[in-house]
Amino acid sequence: MKEFVISKETTERAVLVGLVTPQQGEARVQEYLDELAFLADTAGAHTMARFTQKMDYPNPRTFVGKGKLEEIKAYVEANDIGMVIFDDDLSTKQVSNIERELQVKILDRSSLILDIFAKRAQTAIAKTQVELAQYQYLLPRLTRMWTHLERQRGGIGMRGPGETQIETDRRIILDKISRLKDELGAIDKQKSIQRKNRGKLTRVALVGYTNVGKSTLMNVLSKSDVFAENKLFATLDTTVRKVTIENLPFLLTDTVGFIRKLPTHLVESFKSTLDEVRDADVLVHVVDISHPNFEEQIEVVNKTLRELCDGADKPMIMVFNKVDAFSYVPKDDDDLTPRTRENISLDELKASWMARMNDNCVFISAKKGINIDELKDKIYERAREVHLSRFPYNDFLYQKYDEEQEGV
Repeated sequence: MKEFVISKETTERAVLVGLVTPQQGEARVQEYLDELAFLADTAGAHTMARFTQKMDYPNPRTFVGKGKLEEIKAYVEANDIGMVIFDDDLSTKQVSNIERELQVKILDRSSLILDIFAKRAQTAIAKTQVELAQYQYLLPRLTRMWTHLERQRGGIGMRGPGETQIETDRRIILDKISRLKDELGAIDKQKSIQRKNRGKLTRVALVGYTNVGKSTLMNVLSKSDVFAENKLFATLDTTVRKVTIENLPFLLTDTVGFIRKLPTHLVESFKSTLDEVRDADVLVHVVDISHPNFEEQIEVVNKTLRELCDGADKPMIMVFNKVDAFSYVPKDDDDLTPRTRENISLDELKASWMARMNDNCVFISAKKGINIDELKDKIYERAREVHLSRFPYNDFLYQKYDEEQEGV
């Protein structure tokens, strides 16, 4: 167990729980719990402690073993803990058993992410998307609910003979899901019309893991004021801006960030956001190179793009952001300990597997404005290729423009 000290002024306290399994070692679990703690902080909770246990697979009844659950219970009771957050999704049976034992609120990673999305949603479309995802998440977990959903629905003739409360609640939620899907269907049609009305301008989309600096980069490139914050999922609503680099106008889109174990229902609900990525001509994959496991974050994003957005077939620029936050601790000449991620300099990283990407990657700091001109040049080159494929005649105009610039 790892314990933290926080201010006495805080109200909602939480502990985190993760499993060390043959598939994920201790170091990987701690990194996942770091991310879970960041999620908890984004939701407004304060992490007091974290518990881990080595098991071959989760306990089907209580996720962790009996002894570990008793240890968690003792800490919860002694420290006025209000919720316990598990890094993996829990089954209905597991939630019910753990709640009965600990007598506090039980959340898993998906429910925590849904809570953050509900808190962050600002526009009508984002709120509708989140509400749909919440009901889809709630539906198979009704057995542990004690609220009476029929109060939300008027009711003469709505309850069948011998119908139980759970059946009524399930029917109400199914009706709500159907209504929300209809609303989102209408919104998707409107969004599709909007995208068609934008004409044949080249579309460039910023994609990446959550909190890698996409919104900050959006502000730098478009000279706009998109909300950016050092929190997970600071941006939920898709933002589109018209940007001109040299003589080429194009549309730049800022999208919601991806994350490990992003709830399936949430992905389905945010279809209109993913459509912006699907319709993009060029993808700019923003990576936080200062993160100790940025390679895994790259794979999470690439996997999501392959499965959901067919992103593997689109031209992509890899943007390694936050070089200003990169810390390099040099090794002494007589230090024989194995080299780690922290012992490798940024120059060495550039010469590693990234060097094989040729002109498809660039190292920047969106916050400090480092190397932004090189990124603009790369975006211009890719966007111009797409533009000329649609308007071949413009090739003559671009050549003339380039000659005039060289003359200057």
